[in-house]
Parts: sequence; structure tokens; C-alpha cells
Amino acid sequence: CAKHFAGYGASEGGRDYDPVHLSEAQLRNDFLPPFRAAVKAGVDTFMSAYMDLNNVPAGANPWLLRDVLRDEWGFDGFIVSDAFAVGNLVIQGFARDGRDAALRALEAGLNMDMASNIYLENLAELVEDGTLSIEEIDEMVRPILAAKIRMGLFENPYADEALLDKVAARPEHRQSARWAAHRSMVLLKNEDGLLPLSKVQQKIAVIGPLADSMEATEGSWMVFGHKPAAVTVLEGIRAKLAGANIAYAPGPDINRLIPHPFGEFDTSERKPIQTADEADAAFQTAVETARDADLVIMVLGEKADMAGEFASRGSLDLPGRQEELLKAVSALGKPVVLVLLNGRPLSINWAAEHVPAILEAWEPGTEGGHAVADILFGDVNPGGKLPVTFPRSGGHAPLYYARTLTHLPEESPRYRSRYWDSPTTPLYPFGFGLSYTTFEFSNLQVSAPQVRKGESLTVRVDVANTGQVAGDEVAQLYIHQKWGSDSRPLRELKGFERITLQPGETKTVTFVLGPDELTYWSANAGQWIQDAAAFDIWVGGDSLASLHAEFLVTE
Repeated sequence: CAKHFAGYGASEGGRDYDPVHLSEAQLRNDFLPPFRAAVKAGVDTFMSAYMDLNNVPAGANPWLLRDVLRDEWGFDGFIVSDAFAVGNLVIQGFARDGRDAALRALEAGLNMDMASNIYLENLAELVEDGTLSIEEIDEMVRPILAAKIRMGLFENPYADEALLDKVAARPEHRQSARWAAHRSMVLLKNEDGLLPLSKVQQKIAVIGPLADSMEATEGSWMVFGHKPAAVTVLEGIRAKLAGANIAYAPGPDINRLIPHPFGEFDTSERKPIQTADEADAAFQTAVETARDADLVIMVLGEKADMAGEFASRGSLDLPGRQEELLKAVSALGKPVVLVLLNGRPLSINWAAEHVPAILEAWEPGTEGGHAVADILFGDVNPGGKLPVTFPRSGGHAPLYYARTLTHLPEESPRYRSRYWDSPTTPLYPFGFGLSYTTFEFSNLQVSAPQVRKGESLTVRVDVANTGQVAGDEVAQLYIHQKWGSDSRPLRELKGFERITLQPGETKTVTFVLGPDELTYWSANAGQWIQDAAAFDIWVGGDSLASLHAEFLVTE
């Protein structure tokens, strides 16, 4: 199921369900391409988003559901609303009542109403009074029935509940989960080669409120997941160093004071909120535990209910007293490794400057604890890259690499589009990620200095492992169109490839740039166009890549 269609991530203030205002050019160039790719790949269902898109709710938006998804892209599966979204059309001030909501959602192309019962309560009456024809109902039901037939649900309509214990957490599934966690983690900092850590016996303190949290390891959308199968970071480290002297202290709790709506489904980690005195005592215990260790691994970030749906935050700082605890432990002078468990970019400015090693582990899933330990102790070399930009402050959001040029000359020391109280640059750029080895990009070649519109060219680059251990690098290709019908972004990612290299090995990575990569939706022209223009190319390991070439597109 491709969701949430479309523009859901661009809500005002970053708040769930709030309105989205995007130009057609922004939608088509930035937000719709992943959904278009899903249609090309054969996705069976789409789920509409909750919010208003340019003042029309996405779940009752005929331009989005019929004009683009059905008619333009040829999608022939079914579209389902998000939970209760059809009923919410009344709350949003769009529909007069449930009857009006059902009619407008159906006419817009929404096949299935999830949970609100608005279709169930109103569609029969709308057919009986002639407002809707039975043919219109047939049209909307047909793709739903086709999906059920393909899945064999008429022959076997009920799931075998015993399969949960038979299938969940099979060894092969756990192995896949561990592999996926390895691939997703991003090494943000590794000063003086602190990582990987030695497995030689030493006293290690594992500190932080998320270090032994199955919930934080599984993440914000596990809900009914098989929690006993989850391996926490603490458990992963203890399993990696069996018999080692490993002490643990969680420090003060971090809690949402407004309960998460999904909390009713799971009470496994629910506990009373700490008093101020209890939090102070837990803080001191954590500091003293760290003081008695040779090495400290701190596991900080966001609890699962602080990210995902129903979890908008007004700040990107570490919640609670986590940064205070990090500073207190760092002041002890011990080597400190910070492991982040979180569902969004965080403003970790102090940590980025003062903590020698930082691993972004996200919400790593069932085998997350083992995967973190594999990376910390060198059994796996991290090769993940940031799929987002890390801002220095929530006030910098939205912040992305593919911005367009300001009208103010950037080379001017006085007149520049910037913040006067902080750097304009991100804390960590899009595509960034370190490794336990080093890589060098060289010999960038473009197959032709110029091509005509509609033609393709090939870009090749050599990537060498210049370090001492095998590792993965992600070669990333960015372009910039220098002029055209519209102003174009400073950089756009147009290709990437993850490769594994042995020490001293070099591989050539090849990209193709053709009409699909060089065409864009023009706000000026109101259609897809390809300009005759000059282009910059950069290839490297992140969005700040410096290896450069140029080419020209002619008529």
C-alpha cells in the first residue's frame, strides 16, 4: 500500500494532519515521484492522506485521486482512506454531513472508507434516491473485489492466529531484520577512530533511558508487534561481550505528559511518572555508574511514542534531561559513544561538538540491539547514509539540500540570506555517513560534452577503498541546471549506488542521465519540459560532493 497520498510530510509547522499548501510544480517534482514509481512497480493499493491539500482534503480530492492517479498514471487498484478520514470531512469543514462526505469522497475516486462507517451508513440511500447509480458503486467496488480474488480471501477469509507464534521471529526472519538494521545505521562521528570498540575485557557502562527499551528498539509503529522477540541495545551488548563487566543505569525517565492514543494497545512498558526526587536520584546513579567504568555507551533519543503519528514535537532537542545527563557523563573524561534511537532528525549540536563517536541507529527493529553491538564492536562496518538533513535547530526547518538560489549574492560578506545567530549550514547534510574505512572518488567522466534534448549520456566515476578494512560506500550523483524556464535547485540527487570494496580495491560506478532525469514540471509552462541548458554534475559520498564535471543540452 502506497501512503499517505500525497504531500503528507509538508504540513504546516510539521504538525500531523495540518493543512498542506504546495504548488503543482512542488508536488510533481518532489512529492509525487515516489508514488508514481510505486504504480510502475505494480502496487495494489493506495491510502489517501488525512489533511487538506491546497484546501481540498486528500481523501476527497478528484484532481489527486482521479486526474493524476487513475487517468494520468493508469492505477487500477483500490484507494482506501486513512482511519476515520471520510467522517473527518465534516470536521474539516468540507462536507455538510455524513451523506455529503460519502458522496464527495466516492465521486472523487475513494474506493474504501476505513473505520468511519460513513459509506456503510449512506451509500445505499444515495443509490435509492438516484443521487448515485449502481454502476458508479460497481466501478468503485470492482478493484476491491479483484484484490480479494487475487489474495484468495473468498476461499480462505480468516487468518490462522496460530501462525503468529509459528512464523514471527523465525531465525531467517531475524537474520533479515539484523541485516536491514545494519544497512540503515549511519555513523555520524568517529573522532580519533574510537570506533570500533575493542572486545578485550573492560568495564563498560551502558547509560540512558532507551538502552533497555524494547519499545524504543521496535519503534513507533509496532503496536501489536511481537515485543518479547525484540533485542534491546543493552541486551545486544551483553550478548556480544558475554561475561564482560557491563553496568547499566537508565537515568531519569523521559515521558510524554500527553498520552499517546495507541497506548491503549500496549501497557508493557507503562510505569508511574517519576517524582523530581526520583529523577534526581536516577540521574546521580547514572553518573556514578559511568564514573566507575572505563568506557561509556549512552543510548539516547526519543521514546517510540514521541515519533510517528500523533507525535508532533515543537522542538528537535533531546527530550527531557538527556542532554544534561550526556554533559555530566562527558565531564567525567571517559570515552563516550552516543547511540541515537529516534524517528526524526534531532538537533544534537552539543553532542556533535563534544562527543567523540555518534551512531544514528533510528528505530532499528527486532534485531536492533544485536545490530548496534555488531557495529560498535567492529563485526559490521557501517555504510548507511542520511536520507534526511539534520538541522541545527527546529527553527531551521524545513531544511533540505535541493534548495534554489537566493537572489542575494552568496559571495557577499554583508548581504546574504542567512541567520544572524547561527550557521545556515546543516548539522549533518543529506546523504552523509562515515565508515571505519576511507574512500576516494576520482576519474569522473561524462560520455559527451553535449547532447540533444531527448538523448542520454553516461557518467562514470572510480571509487577506491583507501583504508584498511572492507566497507560500503554509496556513490551519489547530483546535478544542477544552470538556467531554464524555471529556477532549478542547487543540487538534485539523480542516481546512487551502494558498493562494497575490499581494502585497496577500486570499482567503476556508472550512471545514465536521460530525459527522465533532466525533465521537470515547469511552473512557468504548466507541463513537463526539458530545457536546453548547461548542467553541473557532482559525484561523491554525500550531497556536498566536490568532484565536478559539466555538460550541455542543446535543441
